[in-house]
Amino acid sequence: MSQPVIAPDHIPADLYDVIAALCTTSIEVAGIIAKGPLGQSLGSLVGENSDGDGQKALDVLCDEMFTASLTRESVRWYASEEQEVVNLLNEKGKYALAIDPLDGSSNIDVNVSIGTIFSIFEAKDDAEASFLRPASEQLCGGYVVYGPQTALVVTFGAGTQMYVLDPEAEKYVLTNEKMSIPATSKEFAINASNYRHWVKPVRDYVDNCLAGVTGPHGKDYNMRWVGSLVAETHRILSRGGIFLYPSDERKGYENGRLRMIYECAPIAFVIEQAGGRATDGETPILQRQATTLHGRIPLVFGSADKVTRVAEHHNMPAV
Repeated sequence: MSQPVIAPDHIPADLYDVIAALCTTSIEVAGIIAKGPLGQSLGSLVGENSDGDGQKALDVLCDEMFTASLTRESVRWYASEEQEVVNLLNEKGKYALAIDPLDGSSNIDVNVSIGTIFSIFEAKDDAEASFLRPASEQLCGGYVVYGPQTALVVTFGAGTQMYVLDPEAEKYVLTNEKMSIPATSKEFAINASNYRHWVKPVRDYVDNCLAGVTGPHGKDYNMRWVGSLVAETHRILSRGGIFLYPSDERKGYENGRLRMIYECAPIAFVIEQAGGRATDGETPILQRQATTLHGRIPLVFGSADKVTRVAEHHNMPAV
């Protein structure tokens, strides 16, 4: 490329080429998404991934694009939400990269923000062991959001940075060197249609939010639910609040629905480096580790005091 796709100033030198490859591919993805129905049919179902979730055309295309670009970099192991097993890309690579190539793909056809989520570890000799480890061992976590602006939000363990894509220059520009989640907010995000399935601590917390100014929280709340993890994360980083995707009583939801490696771990890293908290309802996500490549866990994240309140509800004695 004629110029760097992202300035190297705030990126660890050893990781720069990998991040630049992710950025270059994300710019191509953003262009495809922006064409919408003027391009290929992006929202059509083309199959199922390893966990039985429907795959859309763009899910598969994005996975292929990121695989191709990262093969040229120092990525030894590549784990994708769209693939059943870990792929070897570069046997001399230093890193293991996990990716959800296109989060929120069910929203493609309705023009809602979607994204790419990624996590980077130091590679081990064993493929799966490179990912089945404590989330605190991440070297990098981040996401790209494809919305009114395309933005990269990333942490290397020393704060959370945001870069916005300049589409004319085809370059990511640093706009916030150290993001900070607002400490107070009147917003919470949860899919309220599942209320009857939730465990009591989650119902109690939401009931207290709905009680408004006369309730224990002492304020009126607004509820938000986009159905795209990247969009929810980006809003909370900007405006504060809390996101809950708890476990519930339905079959297949006993351990939540979001995947530890591809979604929860990198989002937790980003959120905590911006001054927020991320837990499974009780235990910090960064203290947990996946036991299978596609294992799911509950996820609660956002402004620290709100996430702490949810944990307190879980720790209350049963009555």
